[in-house]
Amino acid sequence: MIRAEDVAVGDQLPPLTLTITRADLVRYAGASLDFNPIHWNERFAQEVGLPGVIAHGMLTMGMAVRVVTNWTGDPGAVVEYGVRFGRPVPVPDNAEGALVEVTAKIAKALEDGTFKIAITATYDGKSVLGGATARVRLP
Repeated sequence: MIRAEDVAVGDQLPPLTLTITRADLVRYAGASLDFNPIHWNERFAQEVGLPGVIAHGMLTMGMAVRVVTNWTGDPGAVVEYGVRFGRPVPVPDNAEGALVEVTAKIAKALEDGTFKIAITATYDGKSVLGGATARVRLP
């Protein structure tokens, strides 16, 4: 487990590669009750101007914060998390799915003893989450 005295502003967290498949979209839709056809119907997604079926934004957001929880070793260390959705993540209908690269670094040590972590998530070299930050409390 990471401790506060072992980290410094500018430290990079270990990167994370996420794979999002169509099966993940089905499971997430069932759990969230978000059955919007842009997340499962190729024809519909393209008719509304998308490149194809896209991942749920909240699924991408939830998966991306794992870069922080894997590093802390304790999901409860995350006391705040927020993002802006920048670009959709198209999920191809194949076994490989969509690869999302996630990196993070310690951006700031706050007066209350927590740390602000800046998170970057990219698909195909382009950012998909804007302003993604987590605030963590380390022991």
